[in-house]
Amino acid sequence: MKKYITIFLVIVVLSSCEDFLDRPQLTQLNDQTYWVSENNLRLFSNGFYNNYFIGYNVGFTADYTPVRGYTFSDDLSYAGKQANFETQAPASRSSVSEAAAWLGSYSGPTWDFAWVRKSNLFLSRIEGMKNTYINDETYKHWSAVARFFRGFEYSRLVTVFGDVPYFDREIGDNELDVLYKDRDSRTVVMDNVFDDFSYVLQNMRTSDGGAQNLNRYIAAAFISQFMLFEGTWQKYHLGDNAKATKYLGLAVQAAEVVMQSGKWSFGSDFRRLFGSEDLASNPEVILYRKYDAALGVTHCIASYSNITEGQAAAANLDLIRSFIAKDGQPYQNSAVPNADQFDIANLIVTRDPRFEATFWDVPRSQASTLLYSDKFIDRVGPTFAGGSYPPIYGSNTNTNDAPVIRLAEVVLNWIEAKAELESLGGLAVTQADIDASINAIRNRPLDAQAIAKNVTKTAPLSLASIPNDPARDADVPALIWEIRRERRMEFVFEHTRLLDIKRWKKINYMDAAVNTDLLLGPWVNFQTEFPQWLIASKVGKLKVEKADGTVVTYDGANGADMVGFYIPENVSNRDPFSNRVYMAPIGNNEISQYVEKGFTLTQTTGW
Repeated sequence: MKKYITIFLVIVVLSSCEDFLDRPQLTQLNDQTYWVSENNLRLFSNGFYNNYFIGYNVGFTADYTPVRGYTFSDDLSYAGKQANFETQAPASRSSVSEAAAWLGSYSGPTWDFAWVRKSNLFLSRIEGMKNTYINDETYKHWSAVARFFRGFEYSRLVTVFGDVPYFDREIGDNELDVLYKDRDSRTVVMDNVFDDFSYVLQNMRTSDGGAQNLNRYIAAAFISQFMLFEGTWQKYHLGDNAKATKYLGLAVQAAEVVMQSGKWSFGSDFRRLFGSEDLASNPEVILYRKYDAALGVTHCIASYSNITEGQAAAANLDLIRSFIAKDGQPYQNSAVPNADQFDIANLIVTRDPRFEATFWDVPRSQASTLLYSDKFIDRVGPTFAGGSYPPIYGSNTNTNDAPVIRLAEVVLNWIEAKAELESLGGLAVTQADIDASINAIRNRPLDAQAIAKNVTKTAPLSLASIPNDPARDADVPALIWEIRRERRMEFVFEHTRLLDIKRWKKINYMDAAVNTDLLLGPWVNFQTEFPQWLIASKVGKLKVEKADGTVVTYDGANGADMVGFYIPENVSNRDPFSNRVYMAPIGNNEISQYVEKGFTLTQTTGW
C-alpha cells in the first residue's frame, strides 16, 4: 500500500502544477459552476433554516430557546439578585462567524452582518441565473426566499440595535466607503424590509414541495410578527403614526394570508403543541423543527421541563396575577369561587386552562419561585421523576418536535395590529375579529389530564363587555390591554415577552421598585404543602409575605405561620436602569476599527 501511495504522490508532483491546480474542485462547492439549477437554489436556501427556524435548538445550546434562552423578562424571577441590564458598552460586539453570539438580555443577535451578506449573495446569484437556468416564476420565488431571509435578519438586528447599516447588495472587499458606512436609521432599514416583505407576499410560492419547505404561508406568519413589532415601535417610541399605520397594515395583510387559507385551525390541545414527538399532523402548527435521535438531532428543552432539572428563572407573582379567571374576568372582578386565592391548587382550577398546561400542580423546589413550568414536555415525562428518565426526557437527548411558528401567534399579531390601527383612526375591531382570534384560541380542546383536574375553558371575550381590569395602565385602552394579556398567557417562556414590553415602551415593568410582585412566588402553606422545607437549614432563610405585606421569617418553631407568598431566597431587585436599555450598545472595538479606516461608526443613543 505504501508503494502505491508514493507513486501517486510522485505523479502529482511531476504533473503540470498549473493544469492540476486549475481543475475545478470535485468535492467542494464552486461558485462558478454551482448556480445552474433550481435544485441547487433549494439546497443553498436550506442553509438558512437552522439560523432562523431554531425551535428548541440542538444539544445544550440555549440560543433562541424557551426555558433556557428566553429567561429575561418581567414574567420570570430568580433567587438572589435579579439579572441586570447591560451597564456599559462592551469591548467588542462583533462576530466573524455565521453563528452570531446570542444576546439574551435583548432576545436577539449580536452586531453581525454575515447573514445579510449571505442573503445578498443569494440574490446576486439568482439574478445571474435568470433567463438562462430558471424561468420568470422560478426567479421570482427564489428572489422572494432570499429577500425574506434578508428581511428576517434585519428585523432581528433592528430589535436589538435600532439603527444599523443597510446593505441591499453584495459588497466587494475594496468598497471601503460602503463596508464602513455608518448606521442608517431604523426607519430607512425597515422601509426596505417592508419592500422585501411585500415582494415576498406577492411572489413566494404557496407550496414548494414539502409542507415544511419555506412557502408564502410560513413567510407571512413571520412577517406578521416583524411588522407588528415595528408598527408598535413607531407608534410608542417615535410617535410616527403614518409609519405605524404602514407597518401595522402589512402585519394585518400577512396574517390574513395565513388565516384566510383555511389550512390551520385550533384543533390541538395546548400541551400537545410543545411535547409531541411528531407535529406533522398538528392542525395549529405552521412550521416545526423535527428532531430525530437516529440522525443525531436532539435537544435539551424537555429535560428542563421534567420537574427534576432546575429552573433558575421561574414564574413570578406578577405573571400569575395576569392569568385571567375562567369566567373571562381578571381575578379582582371574577365571580369564580376562590379566584382571589393564589395557591397553585386553586390557580389550576380557577384560571384559564393555559395555566394548568404551563405549570406543575404543586410547589417544586427546583424552580426558584416554587412554580415549575412543565410546558415543553409531554404528560408522561414528569412521571419519571424520582427515577431514571428515558433519553427523550433527560439530558440533551430529547426528541419532541418544536413548534417554530403557530396559528396562535398569527391571530394574536393580527388582532393586536387591528386594534392598534383602530387607535390610529382605522376601522373598528369587530366581534367577528375577536371570535376569529382570542375566542378561537380559548376554544381549543382540553386534554384528558386537564379535564380530570376539573379545568374548564375560559369564557369568550365580548366587545360589549370588555373586562375593566383595575390593574390596567391608564394609557392603555381596555381592548388592547386584554389582547396583551392574551399574549402573555399564550407565550410563557417563548420569544415574545421581552420584545413585547420593549415595543410597547413598558420596560419599567421589569423594575421591582415599581412592581414588587416580581420578587414573589405563589401563595404557599409550607406546613401542609411543602413541609420538607421546615427544617433547621431554612431557619432565617425561608420567608413568606402575607397579603398585607408583612414578612414572616422561619425561626424553626413558627411553621404554622409560614403561609403566604413565597419570597425566593435572598431575592433583591436588579440595579437601576434607564430607557437606554431599549437598545443595545455596539462594541468599542468596532468603533475603533472604523476610525482606523478613516470612517465613523456612531454609538447607540445613551451609550
